[in-house]
Amino acid sequence: MIDLRFSKAELEARRDHLTTFIRERTAAAGVDDVVLGLSGGIDSTTVAYLAVEALGAEHVHGLVLPARVSSEDNMSDAERVAKDLEISYDVLEVEPVIETLLEAYPAAEGDHEAVGNARARVRAVFNYLVANHDGRLVLGTGNRSEAAVGYFTKYGDGAVDCHPIGNLYKAQVRQLAASMGVPEDLVTKTPTAELWAGQTDEDELGIDYDTLDSILATHIDGPLSKAATVRLLEVDEETVEMVRGLYAASEHKRNVPPAPEPLD
Repeated sequence: MIDLRFSKAELEARRDHLTTFIRERTAAAGVDDVVLGLSGGIDSTTVAYLAVEALGAEHVHGLVLPARVSSEDNMSDAERVAKDLEISYDVLEVEPVIETLLEAYPAAEGDHEAVGNARARVRAVFNYLVANHDGRLVLGTGNRSEAAVGYFTKYGDGAVDCHPIGNLYKAQVRQLAASMGVPEDLVTKTPTAELWAGQTDEDELGIDYDTLDSILATHIDGPLSKAATVRLLEVDEETVEMVRGLYAASEHKRNVPPAPEPLD
């Protein structure tokens, strides 16, 4: 696979660039404070660390948003991050809202994808409820790898005001996190969106992040042909085609919803 990690100088420059970005986005919105969901995973943890570095702990508020499928370990990690950074946080239960939705529309009961996406959208509603009430900006926690293949919920974890780590591949997020002092067990933790019980990101995607990052960097974002990518990375042609398919199928998630062109 391709080593996408930054040099020390590049990493320092990226870190400064991202903290500056957070300060600029809050200033542009006319607010001093931000809110973000804390899952206990590497992406939200890294954004929390960046936000504290950019704005100060007093200006960052975390939301721990457990649902029925959330593991106790992940929720404990989310609270640990908030406590380590000394930021304020609330614990808001998602499942009562999901239960109300399914009471209104029981046909969706047992549909893992529909209900899982609803959980992500309920979390977004909580983010904006707090943001609107407190006058805060909502920070997203999505990375470049997941955005490219559509591994996020439209109007769920994709519903934010900005994505500070949106241009970093997963391997680069891990590198940045480690450089900022994120605990090693969180840096190496198995990623999961916890949309349903037992779900992991790599199992659902059907590909590990190192391979995904490499295909994206060389073929989707980079100039190499499919054949060259197969030879360079020593991966199956079918794997490259799968990533190409995910990228094409998820284009709608990365764009503003379309409207018809105006008539003359």
